[in-house]
Amino acid sequence: MLTPLSDLIRPITLADFFGQKKLVEKKSYLFHAIESDNIPSMILWGPPGSGKTTLAHIIATTTKSEFLKISAVSSGKKRLLEIIANADKNKRQNKKTILFIDEIHRWNKAQQDTLLPYVENGTIILIGATTENPSFEVNSALISRTRIFVLEKLAPDDLEKIIKRALEKIKSGKKIKIASDAIKLLANLSNGDARMALNTLEACVNQEESITTEIIREVLQKSHLLYDKSGEEHYNIISALHKSMRGGDPNASVYWLARMIEGGEDPLYIARRLVRFASEDIGLANNTALLLANATFDACHKLGFPECNVHLAQCVIYLAKSKKDTTAYSAYGKAKKDVEKLGNLPVPLHLRNAPTKLMKELGYGKDYKYTPLEDSAEQDYLPEELKNSNYL
Repeated sequence: MLTPLSDLIRPITLADFFGQKKLVEKKSYLFHAIESDNIPSMILWGPPGSGKTTLAHIIATTTKSEFLKISAVSSGKKRLLEIIANADKNKRQNKKTILFIDEIHRWNKAQQDTLLPYVENGTIILIGATTENPSFEVNSALISRTRIFVLEKLAPDDLEKIIKRALEKIKSGKKIKIASDAIKLLANLSNGDARMALNTLEACVNQEESITTEIIREVLQKSHLLYDKSGEEHYNIISALHKSMRGGDPNASVYWLARMIEGGEDPLYIARRLVRFASEDIGLANNTALLLANATFDACHKLGFPECNVHLAQCVIYLAKSKKDTTAYSAYGKAKKDVEKLGNLPVPLHLRNAPTKLMKELGYGKDYKYTPLEDSAEQDYLPEELKNSNYL
């Protein structure tokens, strides 16, 4: 089977699209936008295998606009400029251009900025697909000019329907036997990921004509690292990485890092967690840790995988070996509790700014002691209700 099964059975109409019921139900905005061929610029945000590419494919088959597809992983600024030139030509001829960018979070700020004015003036209708939170990975200016549609991982019932449709396609050329409990198991073990379910099914079909639950378990174990970027194992492994670094074990830290990387995790997600760790767990014991973590994030942003693997490993080893101090983390937690408990306590008058005559007459800034020039040892900086509070 030269064409991947996931592509072979990909639906071309919303009637054949399983899952995301709220998003594409007949009364929904997106359903009417697709059916009326009045597509807005949008970001499709959801976990792997949830239907982002399939929705774009359905739009491609229903729209009268020119539909172009590129991957942010393999396409750069040069290709984008070629598309923009063609889109500008289409616009002058009253023809729309829809550009689908898969994994748009992989594009850097400069590439996204290049696209921005053409989305703004309507030269291009953008459909971006991402597994990462657009708030972190897509320029805010670009987000403000698009609609965000959130896709959820598919329910087992939806996956069963997709698997059964795939089996009908496969059975036209092979004598395949598969028990209902095997279909149910595959749907449950695929973590809401239709692509994983179909790839596993394809591997099973290539191995046996009679597919059992044992074969599905065997193929899943061989074909997929037990790492789900949006499920429980994701949180288990990032927790293991965090606690291994906290415990000062660089070997375990590198192992859990490798599990995440080889499982397909976004390097920027890992890098963000390392930046957090540098202050939360190391903090004042070694301020250089935060500098290295920030530099690592920057390297990951510029290089991406696989080049940034070594930067992540360097940072993880350094953080694991560094001394630990949670003063900053603990202090903020204590201060937060007082804020939540006592609400908006007034700023002491002597600490207030007094830019107007009225404010000065009301005592704003009065008796404030300017530390560089006078003794301010007795000056209070906290509200009266928190006087002598100690967060450190």
